[in-house]
Amino acid sequence: MRERKQDNYEMREDGKRSKRKREKERQKKKKATNKEFARVTYLFVTLFLVLMGYIVYFNVVKSEKIINSPYNTRQDTFSDRVVRGSILDRNGEVLAKTEVAEDGSEMRTYPYGEVFAHVVGYDVNGKSGLESAENFDLLTSNAFFVERIIKEFQAKKNTGDSVVTTLDAKLQTTAYHALGDEKGAVVVMEADTGKILAMVSKPSFDPNSVEDNWEYLNADNEQSPLLNRAMQGAYAPGSIFKIVTALEYIREQPAYGAYTYDCYGEITYDGTTIPCFNHIAHGFQDLNTSFANSCNSSFANIGLSLDRKSYAKTCKQLLFNSKLPSVLDYRKSDFSLEETSTSAEVMMTAMGQGDTQVSPYHMALITSAVANGGKLMKPYLVSEVTNYTGTPVKKNKPSVYKELMTAEEASILTQYMTSVVTQGTGMELSGESYSVAGKTGTAEYGSDGQSHSWFVGFTNVEDPELVVSVIVEGNEMQTGGRAIPVAKAIMNAYYYE
Repeated sequence: MRERKQDNYEMREDGKRSKRKREKERQKKKKATNKEFARVTYLFVTLFLVLMGYIVYFNVVKSEKIINSPYNTRQDTFSDRVVRGSILDRNGEVLAKTEVAEDGSEMRTYPYGEVFAHVVGYDVNGKSGLESAENFDLLTSNAFFVERIIKEFQAKKNTGDSVVTTLDAKLQTTAYHALGDEKGAVVVMEADTGKILAMVSKPSFDPNSVEDNWEYLNADNEQSPLLNRAMQGAYAPGSIFKIVTALEYIREQPAYGAYTYDCYGEITYDGTTIPCFNHIAHGFQDLNTSFANSCNSSFANIGLSLDRKSYAKTCKQLLFNSKLPSVLDYRKSDFSLEETSTSAEVMMTAMGQGDTQVSPYHMALITSAVANGGKLMKPYLVSEVTNYTGTPVKKNKPSVYKELMTAEEASILTQYMTSVVTQGTGMELSGESYSVAGKTGTAEYGSDGQSHSWFVGFTNVEDPELVVSVIVEGNEMQTGGRAIPVAKAIMNAYYYE
């Protein structure tokens, strides 16, 4: 009897333990299941938050760029409801507008014709220039909302916003006429703001007749009228590259002021001879006079002493082989000197020949940084966007893009560039009411003695104002060439007219 009770007791205890074990296993499975549900929930919550974050990012940062893409057909929808807005210069001069006939037909017109063709662009057979870069704003109407609603009900188009540029019609027209019949380009900027005041490329074209002349404009490879040489031109820099070489030498040699060289009109090294312009023997030169006289022999000699890795690093810092700040299409500049380069390649590169290529726009940026104490202001072409009545919608403000050099380095280069005008190859720019610092350049190409003529510089040296970059293609060999008169005409128009 007692044994039977003991057995029953043990059975009950076993049952209880088994039940507790089953309960623990059930709870364990339940916890495991809950964890799986939690993981799935967290995953979906995370995906939702990421999606919402991207939607916010897209609308704030990316949407305008996507909508503004010339490949985005949504723009056609905008043009069905909005009359394309006007493009104006900084003083309100109309550079592009849409004329609406009585029958509702629209025609895009460009009052200045060829003068602003490359920078303002065209709006048929695709888009270019500011017509492309500012397409979204031009096809957006911020007219008074009641007016917009009324026109929507009347099935009438609203008027698109106006793009007020930083361009100056007087300076642009002066630069255009100063180039005359020459091929070339001009970029004019404000050193302390980054505002682009003029951008000219020649040969040009009439944007009013692009559609009619489209086949011809694209077939003319010799003149390449559609090419914006200011942004997309690739030229040997010639002696204006001595700005870069001088900067590198200053960085490598703390005692740069003690540099001396005796120029006999040419330098020969490893079987390669580099002549000075017209084989002129400049005689005893320090770094400043080497720069002012644009002594090829001295700069070839300097090039041989440079550390090539450091040289390439300086060029990278000056935006060679790099992206440039721009809303317009451009071509990257090339600097290809390597440790394995020959001494001949080094000498040629140091004086601005060799394989180095640069655009007038890029040289304007480098010159602007020199003028602005080493800091490159972000260049921009649009001052503000207004509705068609002139009420501001948004404005652009000056901002620093990047420090290309120290203030001390910029000051030294400014001193050297001033010497070019006061005692060197740019003396044609001296004697005016405004002061100028600059660098001339002659870039040889081909085998028949042809060359491109360069000038880069800035005005009002103590408190820099106007930055000018000029190239004139295909001149006969001469110091300064046709570029200096073009630059002078622009500066005179700015200060005297």
